Amino acid sequence: MGFIVGATDIKEKLNEIRNVGKNVKTGNSSASLALPQRQAEYNRAVFRVHKGVKAFSLCRRKNLLVTGGLDRIIRVWNPYLPGKPTGVLRGHMAPVMYVHIAFEENKVFSMSADNTVKIWDLETHGCCCTISSKASGIRGELTACLYLPGPRALCVATGTLAFLHLKVGTVPEPHLVWSHQEPVVCCRYNPAFRHVVSCCEASVVKVWDFETGRQVSEFIGTHGNAGITCLTFDTSGRRLVTGGRDGCLKIWSYNNGHCLHTLQHDENQSEVCDCTYMEVNRNRCVIAVGWDRRINVYFDLPQDFHHFRKPQPHWQDDLNHGHKEDILCVAQCPPFLLATSSYDGEIIVWNVISGHMYCKLNTPSPTDGQDCREGPDRSVSQLAFLKTRLTKLDSVSASLISNGPGGSVCFWKLFSGSGLVANFTPSREKAQVSGMVVTSGDTLAYLADQHGFIHVYDIQEYGLRGTELQAPNTVTSWRAHVSMVTSLELMEEDSILLSSSLDCTVRLWSQDGAYIGTFGQNRPWDVFTPDSWGHPRVPFEILTDPRSMPTHPVLETDVPAGSSGGRQEQDHGTEEKVPCEAEKTPNPPSPEGLVVEAEAKVDKSRWSEFCHGRLLSARRKPRWKMPELRWPSIYQALRCHELAFVSALGEKPDLSIPGSDLFPIGFRSQETEAELPERKKLSPWSSFLPEG
Repeated sequence: MGFIVGATDIKEKLNEIRNVGKNVKTGNSSASLALPQRQAEYNRAVFRVHKGVKAFSLCRRKNLLVTGGLDRIIRVWNPYLPGKPTGVLRGHMAPVMYVHIAFEENKVFSMSADNTVKIWDLETHGCCCTISSKASGIRGELTACLYLPGPRALCVATGTLAFLHLKVGTVPEPHLVWSHQEPVVCCRYNPAFRHVVSCCEASVVKVWDFETGRQVSEFIGTHGNAGITCLTFDTSGRRLVTGGRDGCLKIWSYNNGHCLHTLQHDENQSEVCDCTYMEVNRNRCVIAVGWDRRINVYFDLPQDFHHFRKPQPHWQDDLNHGHKEDILCVAQCPPFLLATSSYDGEIIVWNVISGHMYCKLNTPSPTDGQDCREGPDRSVSQLAFLKTRLTKLDSVSASLISNGPGGSVCFWKLFSGSGLVANFTPSREKAQVSGMVVTSGDTLAYLADQHGFIHVYDIQEYGLRGTELQAPNTVTSWRAHVSMVTSLELMEEDSILLSSSLDCTVRLWSQDGAYIGTFGQNRPWDVFTPDSWGHPRVPFEILTDPRSMPTHPVLETDVPAGSSGGRQEQDHGTEEKVPCEAEKTPNPPSPEGLVVEAEAKVDKSRWSEFCHGRLLSARRKPRWKMPELRWPSIYQALRCHELAFVSALGEKPDLSIPGSDLFPIGFRSQETEAELPERKKLSPWSSFLPEG
């Protein structure tokens, strides 16, 4: 690094002046001007790096120079001290091809020949972030790279042009536990290995130990840049099937993260919304539904070693009378029933063996007695079969459960004339039901909504004899997450409930709602030892969320606290009236009762607003404007009596005299016997005075 303006040293300037004079006398001025002059050693700085420098960046504001080369080491220099670097950044596995100092961020961006991007902190000289080529999707040979400070993006040119935007994430609070860095889409339990597998929107799959909560493995980029939407296991539990927004399904050996097969059709790549693994007559297949509005069946043949597999031809009834909108959910009931639901609220039950439609159901409209706050959303995204009731094909009982518009839950009968049997809303705020699971004996139903609440209902006798007008009996309910619950799964052999949510957490609960723990927490648990559970504690974010505030029965009714109510009036209305003077001149109503009623209403509205996360305005009007009109209290209503005569003090006994008594029985004041009856007449307390 040298100077192009000229010499800056005083001695060098004097030498230039002398050389100009000598050249003029000898007549070599023109020659000296034509030939380039070599700079002096003290006018340039030479930074010697082993194996050379491929890229460098100079920042005049920070007074720093950063170099990178073939030795995969990034060196930080002081431009005026070229002898030794002030810092060394190690971490790249390939030659460094680009470096840049971002003084606004106080960071250094570097990129190596293997298309790996690293971000370094200038203060600590530590690596803040590493972006591999698999995660960023950059392929090909690196030709150019440029950092744009305005949009805070790194522009990379290879075979294509890529922009990597720098996003500063929020630092999680120390008391919060996250299972994933992104919202969790779904989770499943594998009974073969006793593992819990969860996936998030960043296409990351994590495997957890069910008994302790520790993470076993993790693999990223399962569907490239597309997110995962659903997952399931095969019948053996050794393979994992995932579906993504890229329109394909993948079969994994999830223990090592190796992709075994890719299931994809040749048409437009529509998003896969749900999938299930089914075995019909010893034929195993993967059934997927999504935005293509068709049922795609992929046979899982053990003798088929091809990596890419195509679906079977569509059923004729599916093409002619199938769904007209996007299919959101699929549920199976061995040995031959399959149910699908779509965005327009249509539910179709299929015979998998023949491919024919068994029946078609339509959810009630929001205007038919339902109150949907967010518009006419009739989508059905959850289905569950009541398998024990399907053994009787001629039964009139409800054998299918689905969610509906306005946060409702619908019970359907499939035989003896299909139709709606019952319809009720679990959530008080009519939140959409987002998760549903039923016990093996069809005795309990676990329903989760978009606000993170889980409701448990007793459905053992519900809907067995036809239409039901009331909701089933509630067993218990609790709040499991602060955001929408995306998955529910029940492990009945251990009496454990598994849940996942968009709040980036996966949690375990007992069947009655006792909190066990969150996957990813530092302290492990033992599902067989209740003392290691988190119960009676609850997650911090649930405890502090306004929606978690409890409700009181008094606040749910319009009758104010302290009032007798209409029932007491009816009970006493039939009693025989006794004529008295009070009936002719009834007492006016006490203002104290009005105050109590006003306070009860204000407290009720205040509590209701607080439970909904809204604080009352401080500009509320006073409850009672004229305090002087308030009814007197009890102690203010006592009558005050004046005493005409006050007894004189008695003589103090002399204790020095032997035989004197401290409390003589005949101790009396100095008043005369004639004055005593007169005093008893004037005093209101005369009835309490002793005689004599």
